[in-house]
Amino acid sequence: MNYTRRRALEKGFSLIELLIVIAIILIIAAIAVPKLDRAKQNANEMAAIRQIMAIHTAQTQYYSQFGKYAATLAQLGPPASKQAGPDGADLLPGDLAAGLKTGYKFTVEGNQGGYSVHADPVAYNGTGRRTFFSDQSLVVRENWGNQPATAESSEIK
Repeated sequence: MNYTRRRALEKGFSLIELLIVIAIILIIAAIAVPKLDRAKQNANEMAAIRQIMAIHTAQTQYYSQFGKYAATLAQLGPPASKQAGPDGADLLPGDLAAGLKTGYKFTVEGNQGGYSVHADPVAYNGTGRRTFFSDQSLVVRENWGNQPATAESSEIK
């Protein structure tokens, strides 16, 4: 029996063929995984900007109801009792009012004439590569790096 005829009667793949296919899959995965991580970071950063905008909206509503800006995220979140009030205005969902959402840690600091919002990645270069800052001016600022963004950081346009 010649070789081609014998090969035609055999079914399945050889070990070498399987190893080549596995090697090709591993190469494709090594290329795709970093791109997937970067896409997830971009999504987290865009979501953080949207959360900052939600905080601005909640602060505007809080100001119209109570005549001052909320000093903390908890004041904008769900009330401890069933009745909304200055200590829990029910303007933000509970997870954002707790300060953690979409891989970012949010903080609000109130002062006499306004407030500031900070958003920092929970794990720098893991959940995000930028930090964000905003205040009652509604301008969102960013810092590329792990240092917190400030009022002097570059504006997002």
